[in-house]
Order: sequence, then C-alpha cells, then structure tokens
Amino acid sequence: MPRVCQVSGKKTSFGNHVTTRGKAKYLGGVGIKTTGVSRRTFRPNLQKIRVWLPNGQMRTIRVATSVIRNGVLTLEVDGKMQTFPLIKASRGSAAAKAARGNLYPI
Repeated sequence: MPRVCQVSGKKTSFGNHVTTRGKAKYLGGVGIKTTGVSRRTFRPNLQKIRVWLPNGQMRTIRVATSVIRNGVLTLEVDGKMQTFPLIKASRGSAAAKAARGNLYPI
C-alpha cells in the first residue's frame, strides 16, 4: 500500500540532510562549513481512521494528520467528489450514530 493520503494526496518527498561544522559568523566564528550531504525522505504522518460517509457507509481510509486537524474530507463517493465534515466512527457508538443522524439526514 503506498504512503499516500487518500484525501489530500500527500506522499513521500525527498530532500537532503546537510551535516555542518564550525561556528556561525554572527557568533564570532569563521562561518559554518558543510561536511556532508545525504539524501533523505520526508514522509507524511498518515493515520488509519474510520469515517462515516454521507450515504451511511463506514469506510477505513489513510489520511494525513493535517486533514484530521482540518476536520473536513473531500472524497469520491458513488462516483462524485463530495465534501463533508469528518466524523470519526466507532462501531456501535451511540454518540457516533446520533451525530451521523443529525449531520446526514438520509
């Protein structure tokens, strides 16, 4: 399974790790020198969550924590892109069922 957020599309990106030595000029040194450059990866912080969809289904998706913090999902549901509030689901939870009933009148 790829490391990709199913909502925002965030995925692994690449960059450099730079190792330095010396003392910065503004601190009274002769400057910072680069002693090595290594390739590295930046991975999104993906979490598996279960969400209620507007059509009443529960789906497990992998999303970035920035999406969870935002609280709004845009997913393809029944062939159409839909935006709806993020409701974390737990099976049998009365609070989740009540919240779903209030937000998604079917």
